[in-house]
Formats: sequence, structure tokens, C-alpha cells
Amino acid sequence: MTGSTVAPFTADDYRARMERAARAAADAGLAGLLVAPGPDLVWLTGYAPTAITERLTLLVIAAGMDPVLVVPTLEAPDAAKAPGAPALSLRDWTDGKDPYAATAALLDAAGHFGVSDNAWAMHLLGLQKALPGSSYASLTEALPMLRAVKDAAELELLAAAGAAADATYEEIRKVPFAGRRESDVARDLADLLRRFGHAQVDFTIVASGPNGANPHHEVGDRVIERGDMVVLDFGGLRNGYGSDTSRTVHVGEPTEEERRVHDIVREAQEAGFRAVRPGVACQEVDRAARAVIADAGYGEYFIHRTGHGIGVTTHEPPYMIEGEEQPLVPGMCFSVEPGIYLPGRFGMRIEDIVTVTEDGGRRLNDTTRELVIVD
Repeated sequence: MTGSTVAPFTADDYRARMERAARAAADAGLAGLLVAPGPDLVWLTGYAPTAITERLTLLVIAAGMDPVLVVPTLEAPDAAKAPGAPALSLRDWTDGKDPYAATAALLDAAGHFGVSDNAWAMHLLGLQKALPGSSYASLTEALPMLRAVKDAAELELLAAAGAAADATYEEIRKVPFAGRRESDVARDLADLLRRFGHAQVDFTIVASGPNGANPHHEVGDRVIERGDMVVLDFGGLRNGYGSDTSRTVHVGEPTEEERRVHDIVREAQEAGFRAVRPGVACQEVDRAARAVIADAGYGEYFIHRTGHGIGVTTHEPPYMIEGEEQPLVPGMCFSVEPGIYLPGRFGMRIEDIVTVTEDGGRRLNDTTRELVIVD
């Protein structure tokens, strides 16, 4: 598989993202955003410190000022090389100085700020001590849709990641399953994802037989047997954007019941996909998929949400779940992955990444959703 032809993001791209974040913060009634190292910082600036330590690194986006990245002096040269660095100012601090005082000088002393979810508690507590009149909310709470709508370049990268995951599935179907351990097949999946361009493998679930009834089964040394249903769920990051797909295969000929249950899951996945269109609430995707499974008599065995967003992480907002009234917007990307899990027997899941278009949805995974027989 060839690499993506999408050009690297530029300083102007990152500037536009930070401006978008500043507007969103103001619209949400926030005095600004405080972004620690992690996916939000990568998305906003392109900067990913090689080591995340106790030294404070924090992007400050506040009303009436250009973005400022507060960094330890010894890491400032690397931060200055980030692709988004020309769109912000660097303020470094040296060991022995108080980084919270330096950061507090940039902030409204009584402001209410959004803070990236993965900020260290010690850093947030340090800021609270320096600014006792300030208050904070997690970005997931305050701006859950900040990264949800992808631009054309991001969609191309997600499509390329999805194609790489599809290529991985086409290859894994050719390997032997019977007589091998789940961990052996999981290792094959990881190797294939890397072969097809993934720099990071986040998960390789291989859940055989009764293990398939656990949606997040930890791969173990169970030997896969003929007659087993096997749930495969795998993904990671390729060129900084995520893949995540699930297919269910059968070792040898399935029973009539196994075929019937798989058909129900496939129909539910199709119903969830057909529900995708602009303006529809996220919960409607969940309802559409869940209704098919409930009507078939298996409602109590569909035990998780129908989907989650994906982007620079493999799990992020929006979530396709009852109670989520966020309307779908063109450019949103998320999984549609209903399943049925019969304790002590087997489980099944079918998952595609879907993006919202102007008039519906488009799948970013195109491998067959039929029950595949493997050796």
C-alpha cells in the first residue's frame, strides 16, 4: 500500500485550528483553553514532546492574545521546530523558577478555563494555587466537539488509515486460525497494520469461542478451535490518524444459529449506517442499530454503545449512544459497531468507520460484512 499523498499540515492550518478553538471557547463562555501534551496539543500545534515529564508544558489560548506555548527551557528548541510554532509565541521557563506564576501572568485571575483531559493533576492544582479565583472544566465537558468535524485533509488521512485496516483484514483471512493461540493471530494483526503503514498499533482483539462474549477481551493463550466464532477488532494510528474496524470470522462451517445471529448484527450495522445524515442526533444511530437487535430478541445481549468518534485518537467524541442529542455535522467521523454477546458461547461485532457527508454517510471501511469462513 502506498503512503498518503496528503500534504503535511502547515502553520496556517494550525493557526486556523487555534483560532477555531478560541472562538469555540468564547462561544462556550470560557476565558480560554489550557492544553497539556497529548492529542489536543498535537491537533492544535503539531507539537508532541518526546517525553512528558513533571515539567509544565501548556498551550494557552485566551481572549485578546495570541496563543502562547509555555515550555521548559531545555525543550524550547524542539517546540520551536513544531509545524505550528510560527502561529504562536513560546514562553520558556528554567528549572528553579515557578512555571505556574509564569503561566498565571497570561490568564484572567477570575477566569473559567477549559483544560485538556489529560493535564496532570499537579499542574492544574499548581495553577489553582497561583490563581485561587480561577475555575476549570475538562474539554470533554466544555468543548466535546472541538476536534469532531474533520476537514478534507483529515478525512483523506482517516480514509487512508481505514484502507490500511481493510488491507490488514484481507490478509489476516489467509492465515491459519485453528490450532493457534489468540495471541499468535493478534501478533499477525499488529505486524500487518505496521506493514500497511501504521506507526502505532492501539489494539488487536482476537476473541475466540466463549471469549467473544467479552467485547474488550484481553488477548490470551486460548487455542482457537474448529467451530469457533472469532471476533477481530483492531486499529491504531497511521500518519497521525486512527483506524478501527471489527469483523467476525468462523473457523470451519458455522451452525444455522451462528449464521442467523451474524445476519442480525449485519442488518443492525446497516441500519445504523443508513441512519447517518446531517442534523440527525447521535442517539438516532444507536437507536436504529439497537432496534434491529432488540426486535430479533437479542436486545439484552447488545451491551455497549453503537459507536465512538475517531481522529487523532481512536476513541473520542462524538458518541453514538442513547441520550446524546448532538446533531451530526458533515465531516464528523465515528464507528458504527453493533454486536451480540452470548455469555459462555460466542460473540459477534461488525464495525466500520463512517463519515457524515452533505446528504448521508460514507463508509471508510469496505471489506465484506458477510460471515467469513477461515481455516
